[in-house]
Amino acid sequence: MDKQVSGRAESPPAAVRRSWRSTVILTVVALAAIGGLGALYWRGPGSAPAGPGGRMPPPQASVSVGTVERGDITVTVQALGTVTSTSTVTVRPQVSGQLLSVNFKEGQSVKRGDLIAQIDPRPFQATLDQAKAQVDRDQALLEGAKVDLQRYQGLSAQNAVPRQTLDTQKALVAQYTATIEADKAQLQTAAINLDFTQIRAPVDGRAGLRLVDQGNYVTPGDTSGITVLTQLQPISVVFSVPEDRLAEISRRLKAGAKLAVHAFDRTGQNRIAEGVLETFDSQIDQTTGTIKLRASFPNEDQRLYPNQFVNVTLDVDTHSGVAIAPTSGIQRGVPGTFAYLLNADQTVSVRPITLGVTTGEKVEILSGLAPGDQIVVEGADRLRDGAHVTVRPGAARSPPAAGAPPARPGGQPEAHQGRQPDRAAAQ
Repeated sequence: MDKQVSGRAESPPAAVRRSWRSTVILTVVALAAIGGLGALYWRGPGSAPAGPGGRMPPPQASVSVGTVERGDITVTVQALGTVTSTSTVTVRPQVSGQLLSVNFKEGQSVKRGDLIAQIDPRPFQATLDQAKAQVDRDQALLEGAKVDLQRYQGLSAQNAVPRQTLDTQKALVAQYTATIEADKAQLQTAAINLDFTQIRAPVDGRAGLRLVDQGNYVTPGDTSGITVLTQLQPISVVFSVPEDRLAEISRRLKAGAKLAVHAFDRTGQNRIAEGVLETFDSQIDQTTGTIKLRASFPNEDQRLYPNQFVNVTLDVDTHSGVAIAPTSGIQRGVPGTFAYLLNADQTVSVRPITLGVTTGEKVEILSGLAPGDQIVVEGADRLRDGAHVTVRPGAARSPPAAGAPPARPGGQPEAHQGRQPDRAAAQ
């Protein structure tokens, strides 16, 4: 009985080995089936035949292209600027007295000569009247002295009066004459002080907040004044540029060129105003290596406001009739600066290029490309020399128009940085 049972039973190691072998075979078969289905799905009906060794060729890259055009490109300098008023005046009284009225509204635009406030004129009118009376009194004394002098001169000719009396009378006439001159000066001072009781705007500008109320006693020593007038039309913008650009800017100004200046808002996207460069500072800031420039803006719509922060673009010069390409098509790698040139057979070639001026989305091509060439502007990450590509329909791009504003007025735009091509592509 024990022999029979032992003949039908198997040792545990043998059973384990047979189970493991079956599992491996089933796994290999399943993987092979999945691989075959995946290959059929990848190739699909009508796909290209497999290459040597059964490998599939890599899929063609989908790219967008831009066209190199001939046109004008502007040499610009981008900077950060601050709006400054050409004239800011604190209106203060020039005589002391009680303020009878304030004749302006806060935020009102005033013209030069407009009445701002009125000081009580009565004390100054009385002083003026007194000065006039003093002039009249001394004038009468002078006339009497002149009559006596004329009489003494006749008597002196007849030796009827002493010579000393005649000389004394001459001195008295001279004294009265000088006194009248002093009286006239006092009369003029009284008239000026009376005129100062009417406080008028010294410049055109916008009135700020009222700093003193009607009824207060004001004096010329008041530091706060009555209000602050700020001139807004025209207005200026002060900005700094690197000292390396000074020679070019100075040369253009000396040649009589009117260099346009464009002011953009804080975001750098919206153009606020158009102005003209006026001048530059007399010295360079050694700490920053920059020099300050001042531009003037008409500011007719008053979109510029004192102490406002703006992005500034200065048009220094214009290069006419040059080859212009989109900056997004410029790559940098082993061969230096280059672009992927689209060939007629839908392949691309690495074309080394030399760049000139870069402005916004446009770049000047000095060598390497010609007007009419098409270069890859999107999809260049996986390209190499000789690669086949598929151009996306309607994806051809051209540089912006010559009058289009820079894309980033707050700073120099950076050229598109593409993938470095490998050494095989560079050769």
